[in-house]
Amino acid sequence: MTVQATFAATVVDEWVRAGVTDAVLAPGSRSTPLALALHARADVRVHVHLDERSAGFYALGLGLATGNPAIVLTTSGTAAVELHPAVVEAHHAHVPLLACTADRPPELHDVGASQAIDQVHLFGRAVRWFAQPGVPDDASRGAWRSLAARAVAEARGAGGAPGPVHLNLAFREPLVGEPDALPPARPGGGPWHTVERAEPGALDVSDRVAGRRGVVVAGADAPRPPVVHGIAEALAWPLVADARSGCRVPARTTVGAFDALLRSPEFAAEHRPEVVLRLGAPLTSRVLNEWLAASGADQVLVHPRHAWLDPDRTAATVTASVTVARPVPSPPGWLDGWMEAERLAQATIASVLDAHTEPTEPGVARALLDLLPSEATLMVSSSMPVRDLEWYASPREGVRVVANRGASGIDGVVSTALGLAAGTPGRRTFALLGDLAFLHDAGGLVAAGRRDVDCTFVVVDNDGGGIFSFLPQAELVPPDAFETLFGTPHGLDLARVATAYGVPVTRLERLDELCSALDGGGVRVVHVRTDRAVNVAVHREINEAVAAALTAGRPRRGAPAA
Repeated sequence: MTVQATFAATVVDEWVRAGVTDAVLAPGSRSTPLALALHARADVRVHVHLDERSAGFYALGLGLATGNPAIVLTTSGTAAVELHPAVVEAHHAHVPLLACTADRPPELHDVGASQAIDQVHLFGRAVRWFAQPGVPDDASRGAWRSLAARAVAEARGAGGAPGPVHLNLAFREPLVGEPDALPPARPGGGPWHTVERAEPGALDVSDRVAGRRGVVVAGADAPRPPVVHGIAEALAWPLVADARSGCRVPARTTVGAFDALLRSPEFAAEHRPEVVLRLGAPLTSRVLNEWLAASGADQVLVHPRHAWLDPDRTAATVTASVTVARPVPSPPGWLDGWMEAERLAQATIASVLDAHTEPTEPGVARALLDLLPSEATLMVSSSMPVRDLEWYASPREGVRVVANRGASGIDGVVSTALGLAAGTPGRRTFALLGDLAFLHDAGGLVAAGRRDVDCTFVVVDNDGGGIFSFLPQAELVPPDAFETLFGTPHGLDLARVATAYGVPVTRLERLDELCSALDGGGVRVVHVRTDRAVNVAVHREINEAVAAALTAGRPRRGAPAA
């Protein structure tokens, strides 16, 4: 019997009592006591990954899928450092995560011992709570259950927003042992601590918005879709929503083609709002965000955890929730003008993309969302995929869309998607990502063959960083330098990369082949080749066609500004 084994068994028991169901482990020696304790519990699913960075993002995917923190466990040294990207994403995206790093005992620090680095506050301010309880001993037995229960509570947002918690756990050799009797637990099977949070009252904006021209903008972390649509209906305002909000569904007020619409200077000027309700996180559209910032509108930022998501610093009011206590319709013609433009834009986007039989990046994003089965989950990568989906996909119901947009990186996408799939058994999972995001985390596919998961990766391959072709660098930097520094062609056959990990691949030559390519289960890759220059041209073609359709159709203007 060893104290360390008893400590490990106790904290795992407490985590199970608090509802934790999954642990992601990367192999290592110093983490042995906790790894054995987790493996000993039949009520904890243990997922083993060779790479700590992939393990961190896999745990992040589990947290995204379930809303419950998953444990990710590493040994000491650089293995612990590898969790930093996933911890940062979990912090900014408000995803619960329990990052447990094993550590050397104090006597092995600052003396050149192997794998002994300074892990105190390793992740800085990116965690909700940090604890370093020291090497377990009998004197600390009374604190073990409290430590474990508080870690879960903090990860779930006891002090505010959910996010990552870091436990730095030092162990001495011998690392293998049997646990003694565990310290007493709460009767009834519950955790040592629970946290109850009172819901704040909603801000009634009825008087503030009465009779004014406004827009509802809904991003990730917006209120539930019925609440958002109820507000838009009560105000007779257009609802601009990204897919991650869950609000981008067909409805009388939903505007999905807002990015293309606002690229028309005439439309943007004629439909300038007086009030904006911004619900949740900002959308990716730079055109939308710059239009909102320059509108001079009275802006109300609404986030359930009071997250200060205001990069343009234009919010006049920040609150946790809003309500409209009485219907206060907008001026006549305001909503109708938006919805006429939406109908024109959606028809134009479909017409332009239908004329391209070859796969285009906007076409793949639009078709993929349309073709997904009901109740599917779609993980969409940062860079161009999330933008193409936001700008060009038509509104639809029945698909949950998620993305690592907390820090907006392209690392860990493969592992996050596999974690999502593992966290939602029985629900099909798909991922839309670019070639660089795929290569960043191709090692995450090592775990695919050892998991009974269903995840289809649609990889759009333009041999480099396609998003840079849309930035000023593409025009201002000499072509050779641009290609070296930003285009970064990799020259790899991604199908062979996936096959090397034992993952089957379907190559897509025509867009109409996508439907059949999505059939089947397990972990698979659909490989789509595109061209960066052609991609820029297609985006331009869509936006110019929408602008021309608006000019020809002349959707009715909104009421004039006061």
